[in-house]
Amino acid sequence: MAATVVRYLRSAGSPTSAATEPEPAPGRVDPTPRPALRAVGEDERAPVSPAQFRAVLGNFASGVTIITAPSGADDEGPAGFACQSFASLSLDPPLVTFMVARTSTTWPRIARAGVFCVNILGADQGPLCRAFAVSGADKFAGVAHTPAPATGSPQLDAVPAWIDCRIHAVHTGGDHLIVVGKVEAMGAAGEGDPLLFHKGRFGRFAD
Repeated sequence: MAATVVRYLRSAGSPTSAATEPEPAPGRVDPTPRPALRAVGEDERAPVSPAQFRAVLGNFASGVTIITAPSGADDEGPAGFACQSFASLSLDPPLVTFMVARTSTTWPRIARAGVFCVNILGADQGPLCRAFAVSGADKFAGVAHTPAPATGSPQLDAVPAWIDCRIHAVHTGGDHLIVVGKVEAMGAAGEGDPLLFHKGRFGRFAD
């Protein structure tokens, strides 16, 4: 729910008070300054280096998605970013989750929308994924899409599957946010191999 995201953003270190901060319009979330990202104190030493963490976790192969949200009244167009850290979470109620960096410039736009669509990419959609991984570019230029049925979030053409969601909860996780979405609609083409990501490279299934 949008109210859940409002509570998170306020509790995460907003310098404004609830008494002076205007209430957001229904279905939208006002972005606030991001809090400090360090998860350990200045006098503490992390148990592993960032390079080692990436190298070891890179052995875990995953699928790849593009998370999208519709344009808002103050935005130039729809929002979207490439996301590897997506997973199903609950069957009853139907919930999914994705993780996003707290430094992301796309996340505040998704938070304001209060909704998102998960576009699961196929094996030949590596170039599409790269386009949505670039910051500051017009990611939707030349990309065909239609409004998802429940939220109006961009449902990208030719993806093997899509999941249309409303934001259900947001949790902090170190330098990332854990976003939980309640599934409102979904669909799948039922054919085609998925796009895989492993050790910094795209791949696909092989017999």
